[in-house]
Amino acid sequence: MPDIQQMANAIRFLAIDAILNAGEGHQGVPLGMAEIAAVLCANHLKADPADPLWPDRDRVVLSNGHGSMLLYALLHLAGYEAVSTEALKTFRRLGSVCAGHPEIEQHAGVEITTGLLGQGIACAVGMALAEARLAAEFGPVLVDHRTWAFVGDGCLQEGVGQEAISLAGHLRLGKLTFLWDDNHITDDGDTLLSISEDVPARFRAAGWHVECLDGHDIAAIDTALAAATADPRPSLLACRTTIARGLPRLQGRRGGHSAPITPADRAEAAALTGWQHPAFDVPAAVRADWGRLAERGGAARRAWTARQAADPGAADFARRVAGRLPAGWAGLATELRQAATAEPRPTIAASGDVCDALAGPLPETLVLCADLEAPTNHKRGRAAFTAQDRAGGYVHCGVREHLMGAMACGIAAHGGLRPVNVTYLAFADYERPAMRMAALMGLPALFVFSHDSIGVGSNGPTHQPVEILASFRAMPNMAVFRPADAVETAEAWEIALETGDGPSLLALSRQDAMPVRGADRAENRSRRGAYVLAEARGNRALTLLATGTEVALAMAARDALEAEGIATAVVSMPCWELFEAQDDGYRAAVLGEAPRIGIEAAMQFGWERWLRPGDRFIGMTGFGASDRAEALYAHFGITAERIVEAGRALVAGAVSR
Repeated sequence: MPDIQQMANAIRFLAIDAILNAGEGHQGVPLGMAEIAAVLCANHLKADPADPLWPDRDRVVLSNGHGSMLLYALLHLAGYEAVSTEALKTFRRLGSVCAGHPEIEQHAGVEITTGLLGQGIACAVGMALAEARLAAEFGPVLVDHRTWAFVGDGCLQEGVGQEAISLAGHLRLGKLTFLWDDNHITDDGDTLLSISEDVPARFRAAGWHVECLDGHDIAAIDTALAAATADPRPSLLACRTTIARGLPRLQGRRGGHSAPITPADRAEAAALTGWQHPAFDVPAAVRADWGRLAERGGAARRAWTARQAADPGAADFARRVAGRLPAGWAGLATELRQAATAEPRPTIAASGDVCDALAGPLPETLVLCADLEAPTNHKRGRAAFTAQDRAGGYVHCGVREHLMGAMACGIAAHGGLRPVNVTYLAFADYERPAMRMAALMGLPALFVFSHDSIGVGSNGPTHQPVEILASFRAMPNMAVFRPADAVETAEAWEIALETGDGPSLLALSRQDAMPVRGADRAENRSRRGAYVLAEARGNRALTLLATGTEVALAMAARDALEAEGIATAVVSMPCWELFEAQDDGYRAAVLGEAPRIGIEAAMQFGWERWLRPGDRFIGMTGFGASDRAEALYAHFGITAERIVEAGRALVAGAVSR
């Protein structure tokens, strides 16, 4: 039998040594949860360090990510090659796999970037849901694993934590287990300063299996983990622990969280535990005990490999896990462009058309929606994913956007599915932390937002997101699409699904979008971010730059200006990020040298990239108002007539100069 206490002490001292070496870090979690992690790895975790990307491995999420040395120590001890002793010695240093907070390095066993507290457990819900969905589709021969999350008080106090508890319980995600570090200490001090509720009762009320135990009692931990594995409900193990256990000066105290530690602290810990080994040194016997995880995991992986070789779904499963689109995708994408309606139609409805058409040929698309099935219209022929039916392709998330965004990250990081997150653009700020994590991790999640402008109408300014486009365009590695019509909407979907290294945002209209592309559908013109939709008749005197439903206004203004003899071009700009990535020559050819007018029913912030001094912007200067869309466009001066008036003045000014 392995000496699990010594396995736990190895975690403790690797954490202490790495933190001392770095000069900073958070010792509270790795020292307080060492026994929990050691028992999990010794007897329950299914993983093979020799093949970190094995699709049927258990997923481990460190939601209390400040305690990152807990994860790095157990990965090192388990035998993950990338987390070597030298890597531990570079903890919190530039380029290290052992970053201050875990950053997704799946080849090294780091499954996801947890970042802000609460995001990790919400991502874990997404991972558990992904496992359940794939298991329903491919069966337990290919998919049968668990998701384990180390959880701190902060994760459960953040609002997203309650959303995670609620939906996971409702969906009975029985292969999800939270390991709660119930140490009664936060950064400010005793948890009684800010919380007095019965936390386990919250979980019980949501339908979870709950075990309360001593987080340092190895036998109790083992029994609780076995009970969690056997129970069909998601499980909370409320592990009563001592923060920074083993450091006499800091254990059980506020400073145990992250107060600076010294060599003297290490010496006292060594005397207390009997660990008489130099820094970063782990005895061979202890390493051998840790090696049992690799032996058990390797055997499980080999058995899985043998089984899947004869499984008829193995090839498609491998394609899905690798993130490859199916054979014939290019033809299907062309069909979607060709099928896009030539009639006025809200772009959110056009997006629903695409989503529905993909349900069969692209079964990996999994729609998450926040209680907006009717107004966003992306369910259609898809069945609901429920506690009784795991095969559904549509998840009713309820009014839980914070969770839904993070679930999209967890699903994408898990692999095998493409999450499609659907809600209103005004609610995107609920999802911003998760979207930021998706961009940081380079996850291929698709965030589809309806009600993108003052075109929302009489719901009023609370639901009119005039500033949100600019804020997401400022986010690195986030492709923001605002398509003009149904054709550009299909093109945006095509590009997003072909993008494997980052998320995409579609900002779509509630009101009808007038068709602007007509029969021009042979190629995906949105792929370059912006393009000349209509060239001037003669030498350009004016260029109109527009996005979304305002492209049709620009086209109407162009007709009037051309009738007056002002040679006017219209440039549609569905994705600024893609346009910025084009070469200088292409951008110059599209933008031209003539005076420019930018047109968007949003704030001007960011348009200075495309407009020069003297150019004009027609859009919003503040929040919206309550009335019908057409009345609001007229009230705020976002009309073809206003564009014509501004165009005349610009051209006249250019001529006079």
